[in-house]
Amino acid sequence: MSNRDLTPFVVRPGVGTAGKPVNILVNFFEITRLPDANVHHYDVTITPDVPPKLNRLVYRTMIERYAQSDLGGSLPVYDGRKNMFSLPELPFKSHTFEIILPEEENRRNPRPFKVKIRWAASINFQELHDFLERKTEMTNNILTAMMALEVMFKHQPAMAYVTVGRSFYTPAGARLLSGGIEVWNGYFQSVKPTLGRMMINVDVTATAFWQSDSLLALACKILNRRSPDDFRQGFQEREWEKLEKATRGLEFRVIHRGDVRQRFKILGLTRESAQNRLFTKDDVETDVATYFFKTYGRRLAFPFLPCVKARRDTYLPMEVCSIIEGQRYPKKLDEKQTADMIKHTCQPPNVRANKIKDGLAILKYRENEYLRSFGVEVSSEMARIRARVLPPPSLSYSPTSRQANIVPQFGVWNLKDKRVAAGATLGSWGVIVFGNERNFPLTATQAFIRELIVTCVDTGMTIVNKEPPIIYANPQGDIEGTLKNAWLRAGNAVKSQPQLLVCLLPYKGTPLYAEIKRVSDTVIGIPTQCLQMDHAQDPKKQYCANVCLKMNVKLGGMNSFLTTPPPFLAQRPTIIFGADVSHPSPLERNRPSIASLVGSMDSRAARYAATVRVQTARTETIADLGGMVIELLKTFYQTCGEKPERVLFYRDGVSDGQFREVLDKEIASVRAACKVLDPEYSPTITFVVVQKRHHARFFPERREEADRSGNCQPGTVVDTGIVDPIEFDFYLQSHPGLQGTSRPTHYHVLYDENRFTPDQLQDFTFKMCYLYARCTRAVSVVPPAYYAHLVAARARFHSRRWSDTESTETSQGSLDESAYLSVKPELLKVMYFM
Repeated sequence: MSNRDLTPFVVRPGVGTAGKPVNILVNFFEITRLPDANVHHYDVTITPDVPPKLNRLVYRTMIERYAQSDLGGSLPVYDGRKNMFSLPELPFKSHTFEIILPEEENRRNPRPFKVKIRWAASINFQELHDFLERKTEMTNNILTAMMALEVMFKHQPAMAYVTVGRSFYTPAGARLLSGGIEVWNGYFQSVKPTLGRMMINVDVTATAFWQSDSLLALACKILNRRSPDDFRQGFQEREWEKLEKATRGLEFRVIHRGDVRQRFKILGLTRESAQNRLFTKDDVETDVATYFFKTYGRRLAFPFLPCVKARRDTYLPMEVCSIIEGQRYPKKLDEKQTADMIKHTCQPPNVRANKIKDGLAILKYRENEYLRSFGVEVSSEMARIRARVLPPPSLSYSPTSRQANIVPQFGVWNLKDKRVAAGATLGSWGVIVFGNERNFPLTATQAFIRELIVTCVDTGMTIVNKEPPIIYANPQGDIEGTLKNAWLRAGNAVKSQPQLLVCLLPYKGTPLYAEIKRVSDTVIGIPTQCLQMDHAQDPKKQYCANVCLKMNVKLGGMNSFLTTPPPFLAQRPTIIFGADVSHPSPLERNRPSIASLVGSMDSRAARYAATVRVQTARTETIADLGGMVIELLKTFYQTCGEKPERVLFYRDGVSDGQFREVLDKEIASVRAACKVLDPEYSPTITFVVVQKRHHARFFPERREEADRSGNCQPGTVVDTGIVDPIEFDFYLQSHPGLQGTSRPTHYHVLYDENRFTPDQLQDFTFKMCYLYARCTRAVSVVPPAYYAHLVAARARFHSRRWSDTESTETSQGSLDESAYLSVKPELLKVMYFM
């Protein structure tokens, strides 16, 4: 079989050789032995339909009762849903078991479960061996073999621990966060095919869970009260709404019935208190508090609090409800919770590597009776692989700089003695202070603006009007009116069209920032630069310099460029695209997805234009990619005077399972867009998927080969050992470490008419990471993909009814595509999103 027949994507054209070779450790462990006989696949149907957690309890009960009899002594593994795998073939082709869980056996009406097991297929693992040796293409049998391996590894931990996706968690060592939640530590594991061998990727992970506590104690934490006694006056309306929204869906047990530990789910809270909630029992009307005293001899300590609605006609006092352990917190963490989470989970590389090794003791691969029954063995040592460290590029600033060229060391540099490559001119602008003069006096504002102007001029910008009009405004007031007023005053001050509004914000909250960006991007059509008053009160030179970098590109300037442009950019007109699709969170059922596309607008790939579309929620492919590409190709032609002959497309936010769909639809859209402009126009296209959501981590083998944070050095590239056995992909850690363990970016080439060699594409991608316009650091993701992410994130603010809540039911109703306003065309041609 020829290489081209092995995959619908790009076959690896070889491995790279550029850069300094180094040995590193990666959090992959070799599966040294696979099943050497056929594995049998069975379809499992459990009725009634229940979540995987309960499915596993039913399955475990079945195994305990029937493993040695009906199942013929087999130790099959189960994925919690539909799939079961066994090494020996079971004594039947189809069989149905009736199971009653042990905890329900003594109940008056126990719930029976039916487990139907039906033989589905026989999996030949020899085919997987052939695939790893590049002798055959990916088939359904090979995919099922890899799924079977996943289930073999996951089965035992999933029975013992709380499972989320491919990770499992334990409450041991949990750390408290505010608001009634806590961080649980856990381990991620996933099997991965590489050349000649299967590996298992193991990583540490953490996520937030609700604390297991009484519902009253949890209410105190959610509402920030010291004790339930603080609720003696009942809940205020806002408190009731917050608590009801936070706790809806939580599972709990009751504590007032001795050994009866029945589980319920919170359907909501009553508006009435327990002493006022009336219901009819045996034709007699009574309230919940009285009923509990007469039936259970329990006088409620907090009868003034609402009841929990547990079933259609079941109301329980809050004080008898106890939250069940192991319920994942599904909402977005707030700013303080996020900061605390990072503090708890941020680990330097050596600590993380040791925790991963400790995880093997918890995973117990060698003692795992299920793995042993399938003949699967795993190495206990992290894989040691050959990596390369690519050399950093030379960057150029204005020739009028004292230091016009620099080769950054360890991925970091500064603006000392440098002026931006192309400084913008700022003539008409205004300043808005969202606050009052008492908190931020006019003299302090003027001093900050003077410092900002001096820094901008030193950095190479031209500031014509050095005394822009300053207005003060209420941060809770009419933001749109304020911005329009500031725009008019800025224009009147120098009798010309305003170019920029600088906004000083009193706090970090999102709503004010979001409204400023909505109005400036979609109503007025002017770039805005938002700053924190804390920084403005004591302006540091470095802070002002970073602000200048943003202002310069928003006004159409260019900060720096590669001294020696890569041949791919220099030889022929070339456009670099970056694309992303931003989806609403799982709880945001009323919001659409947002697709964004940016394109380079010069031969240095330093300036970018953008376009954005709103589309149906959770649609991964970009619905109007053709129209977006046409828009940016026209802008490129207007800017550069020629059509690009080559296209390099970096596509963010695509998982492995979506590769084929993206390849088929999006590359066809790019092709079609070119034909719309000119039937003869056919640039060569390379399409690369950019992935950050993975668990591969690199660890330097020797301390002297690490950077200051203990991570591998910027430019560390890996294209052997842990990559796809057939396809063209590589990992690149392009950025310097700040804190914790750096995450490399995974680049996977789906289509390549430009015939890149590994060295060419790896070197080009790495050099581009030094051109991110708003900081003097190499970044972790190639800038076009980074910019596309920023454009999509910004577009979330462009709704007429923007809200930062994650409510599943908003009073605002559905936020469909028509609720989002378009960015003004003049802004799309500059980097307004920075």
